[in-house]
Amino acid sequence: MNKPHSAEPTMADVAREAGVGVATVDRVINRRAPVRPDTAQRVLAAAEAVGFRRAGLIRRRLGEQARPLTLGFVLQSAHSPFYRALGAALRAAVRGLPKPGAQPVLSFLDDLTPRRVAQRLAELGQICDAVAVVAADHPQITQAVEAVSARGVPVFALVSDLTAPSLAGYVGVDNRKVGQTAAWTMSRLCRQGKLGLILGSHRYLCQEQCEVSFRSWLRESAPGFQVLESLVSLEDVGLARATTQELLHLHPDLVGVYVAGGGVEGVIDALREAARPDLIVVCHDLTEVTRQAMLDGCVTVLLSHPCEWMSTRLCEAMAAAVCAPQADSRLQAALPFLVHTLANV
Repeated sequence: MNKPHSAEPTMADVAREAGVGVATVDRVINRRAPVRPDTAQRVLAAAEAVGFRRAGLIRRRLGEQARPLTLGFVLQSAHSPFYRALGAALRAAVRGLPKPGAQPVLSFLDDLTPRRVAQRLAELGQICDAVAVVAADHPQITQAVEAVSARGVPVFALVSDLTAPSLAGYVGVDNRKVGQTAAWTMSRLCRQGKLGLILGSHRYLCQEQCEVSFRSWLRESAPGFQVLESLVSLEDVGLARATTQELLHLHPDLVGVYVAGGGVEGVIDALREAARPDLIVVCHDLTEVTRQAMLDGCVTVLLSHPCEWMSTRLCEAMAAAVCAPQADSRLQAALPFLVHTLANV
C-alpha cells in the first residue's frame, strides 16, 4: 500500500490563516482586481506560514503591485484649448498624489467616433491601474467600460457622465445648474426674442442636461423667449462655424446664443465675422480663445469647469479606487462651476 501523503495547503488554508476570503487570495494571485497593500502582505505571510506552493508567485505579485501608480485619461483633441488646459491640470494632479512616482498617461483623440474611443479605452485598460474618459454615451463605450472594469481596472467618467453599470464614478459639474444659469443670464441680459442653442452632440449627457434645463427654465420663468431648434456641431470647429453662420443668416432678429458644446472656436469666428455686438452669447469654459473673445465683445458670459479642482478630485478618487476597491460604491462628484464675465476675467 502507498503511504498516505499530507494534503498540500490550498487557497482556503491561506485565506483562513490570513483572515480573508478565498476570493481575496485569488485576486492577489491572479490580479483579477486590486487588493489593499496591507491585505496582500497578510496573504503573503499566511502563504509562507502554511507552506503554500504558490507563495513565490504571491511575492512576485506584490512586487508588481509596488510599481508606480499609472492613471490613464482619454481626452478629446489636443487642438482644443480646453482639453490642453485640462490635460495640464491632470498631469499636475497626478504629480501631487501621495504616491511616489505616480504616472499619467494622456491620450488626446481627434477621432471621436465611439469605436475609436472604445478602442483607446480598452488599450489604456491594459497598461493603467485606473482610467478616466470623456465620451459620448453610446453602446460601444458602455461595452468597453464593462470590459475594462471586469479586469479590475476602475473606469471614471470625466466632464460628461456615462450610463455604464460598472462605471466607478463621475467627476464634473452639475450640468442641470449650468443650463439653468445660462437661461437665467439670457432672461436678465436679453430683450425677449429668439435664442439660438448650439450643441456638440446629444449623446454627451452633459450637453443634453444643459439643453433640457436651459429650455425648461425659460419655459417656466421667461416664456417670452423663443428657443430655436438646437443645432449640432459634432464638436468640430469648422462645422460649428458654418452652423453659426447659417443661424445668423436665417434669423437676423436673433437676440442671444447659448453654446453648450464643443467647437466654440468656430462659433466665435462666425460671430466676429457677423459683427453682432448686440447679441448676448453664453459659452462654456475660460480658455485663451474665449477670454480674448470676451475682451473683444463676442462673448458675454462663460460658465467654466474648475479644471484644477476637478482634476485633483478625479485623481484622488482614481487612486483610492485602485488601493481600496469597493464594488458597490460609485463616486458622483458634481463640483461647483465658475462664472466669468468681463468684470472678472
